[in-house]
Amino acid sequence: MAKVTFKQPDGTETTVEAAAGVTVMEAAKINLMSGIEAECGGACACATCHVYIDANWVEKTGKPNEMEEDMLDFAFDVRETSRLSCQIKISDELDGLVVEVPEKQF
Repeated sequence: MAKVTFKQPDGTETTVEAAAGVTVMEAAKINLMSGIEAECGGACACATCHVYIDANWVEKTGKPNEMEEDMLDFAFDVRETSRLSCQIKISDELDGLVVEVPEKQF
């Protein structure tokens, strides 16, 4: 199990445990994280699971592929550290991952 911390726009932080192989989005939905709607269910067909990756984790989570970049065009306030949480698979290497939920998703 890996721990993932979700930072909310109000400064609240919630750390959850996630099994290897699930996505950050799935971990958010299982744990009822606010601001992660995931309307497409993880098919990379919307941007309602948009998160900002903490700067310390950008290299480990990797860069978005072309399809993800196209979907990020529909997200609000996209930054260099923006990712769709449905495209980040949990692994032991991501234990301690920190992501921030954008304010516009509320």
